[in-house]
This record gives sequence, C-alpha cells and structure tokens, in this order.
Amino acid sequence: MHKVENLKIWSKAIELVKKVYLLISELPKDEKYGLVSQIKRSSVSIPSNIAEGAGRNSNKEFKHFLSITNGSAYELQTQIILTIELKLLTKEKVQPLIDNCIELQKMNYSFQQKL
Repeated sequence: MHKVENLKIWSKAIELVKKVYLLISELPKDEKYGLVSQIKRSSVSIPSNIAEGAGRNSNKEFKHFLSITNGSAYELQTQIILTIELKLLTKEKVQPLIDNCIELQKMNYSFQQKL
C-alpha cells in the first residue's frame, strides 16, 4: 500500500480538480446537468482512482486503477476541448487545464512503468 498523501500525482490531481471547479463556474447554468456534470465527474475520478489504487494490496491492482485514472484524464481533456468547440469558453482560458491533463497523463504513464 502507498500513502496517497505522499504521491505527487495525487496532489497534482487534487489541484486540477480545484482548477476545474473554478472554471466550470463560468459555464452557462443550462449546462448544469450536461457538460458541467460530466466534467465534474471525470475530474473527481482522477484523484479518486489514484487513492483507491493506492489503498489496494498489490502494485498490479494499483496499476489497474491508474489505468482507469488515465481514461478519466483523457475524458476530462476531451470535455474541456468541447467547451472551446461549443464556444462556451475560450481556448486561452482552458489551455492551462488541458496542459495539466497532459502532464497528469505523462506522470501517470511513468508511475505505472515504475510500479
């Protein structure tokens, strides 16, 4: 088992969730049950799956949850891009979040290789 609070990837994922929540507060209210809900779920899923994996009994199980984490990071990245494509937010506003998603994806891949 790994102590989740000591994992840099988990801390970065928590920071990403906080940034996502700040950004989505700018989305239209009529997206509350659509894109906003999806973005919230996928962003929260990232540190949640890291934590769940860290609490498992083997590195093999942990890797499985990191795989799910990666899927959620790509899902979030896609949803953020959709906010640009749908002209809900500007690229300049969301690019830092896209960059954070890509950084987490790379960190996750490296971490999986080390386990």
